[in-house]
Amino acid sequence: MPPVSTKASTPVGAVPSSPELLSPGRPGYRRMSFALFAAGVATFALLYSTQALLPAVSADFGVSASAASWTVSAATGALALFVLPLSALSERFGRRTLMTVSLAVAVVIGLLVPLAPSLEWLVALRAVQGAALAGLPASAMAFLAEEVRPKALIAAIGLFVAGNSIGGMSGRIVTGWVAQLWGWRAALAAVGLMAVVCALVFRAMLPKARHFTPRSQGPRALAKTVRGHLADPLLLRLYAIGALFMTVFGAVYTVIGYRLVEAPFSLPQGVIGSIFLVYLVGTVSSAAAGKLVARLGRRGALYLAVTTTTAGLLLSLADSLPAVLLGLVLITAGFFAGHAVASSSVSRTAKTGRAQASALYQSAYYLGSSAGGTLGAIAFHSGGWAGTVLLGLLAVLGVVSITLYGTRVARAEHRLVLATAQR
Repeated sequence: MPPVSTKASTPVGAVPSSPELLSPGRPGYRRMSFALFAAGVATFALLYSTQALLPAVSADFGVSASAASWTVSAATGALALFVLPLSALSERFGRRTLMTVSLAVAVVIGLLVPLAPSLEWLVALRAVQGAALAGLPASAMAFLAEEVRPKALIAAIGLFVAGNSIGGMSGRIVTGWVAQLWGWRAALAAVGLMAVVCALVFRAMLPKARHFTPRSQGPRALAKTVRGHLADPLLLRLYAIGALFMTVFGAVYTVIGYRLVEAPFSLPQGVIGSIFLVYLVGTVSSAAAGKLVARLGRRGALYLAVTTTTAGLLLSLADSLPAVLLGLVLITAGFFAGHAVASSSVSRTAKTGRAQASALYQSAYYLGSSAGGTLGAIAFHSGGWAGTVLLGLLAVLGVVSITLYGTRVARAEHRLVLATAQR
């Protein structure tokens, strides 16, 4: 799975920089960094644990790719629905408390998932697990913004994002190889046990919050903030761009296992799981997004991300394993760059209620993942890999249309400002 935005903002009530805030070299900073790294690994290993196993799940339960894809879509969809309300709960009960409870519930469900007697039970457990995991992205960024000195914040967030990326990648690789040897249930159990270790490390190492002040945001105030964000045209465009990019990514990585297990590739489950090493490319392209924006501007960086993703989709149509792998590299690089640009722009755009603005972006992002996984599987069932690629191209076209529209709006506003100034 993809990784969380590296652009953070200080939530309402956060304490300004002071000698007591955590920074490299000060007591607690390293423990806090390792704790959130472990939480990131556990979160994304659990969230996408079934994605590399979908062909095996389909074969065991005798269901189609679209039916099996719900084991991924249910988790990401539930996370999308619960991230906003859980962000509000973290304001009242504390970031540390909510992260601990969320991770504990997700880990317990993770140990039950391998025992699911039917696909319906598997999907239901995954939905509960996704809802529980929503407490991590809802709280981690706020915890860091409150407890870490501003100059050290980017590095701290970078380590948490690295945990996301490594968790998503390692979870898929572990499940792939374990499933090849002992079956998909054993693979899910292995991820569950890995998450238990990560959760224990998280709880043991995360220092107590020293700068959190409980505050309760009532339903009316929260609804007013959300309505304000949803009424902002630029924020809406950014939410749509994040959702569409994730639709491409979710579709491709949900279905790719089905394509590679069939002729002419006929790859074993372990090798298919190792394909997710491509995620490392995303870590690099996400980190480079800031430089791209500085050189090309936000829209220029989005156009480059779209072009790279489109080239990857078209290249993946070839019946050649090197071409498919190169296509996945390009798709991954383009996706992570586009996601980094869109998500960081949300924090810059929102003037108030930035935590809720970011939560809404995450909701759109994971709804895109859920839709991409399900629609991508349906497209594959109907038209093979070409059908999935067509879905991806349509989503990319949506990103281009939104970006072009934003460019025209910006130019119109600029002309209006010039005309007003000349009067």
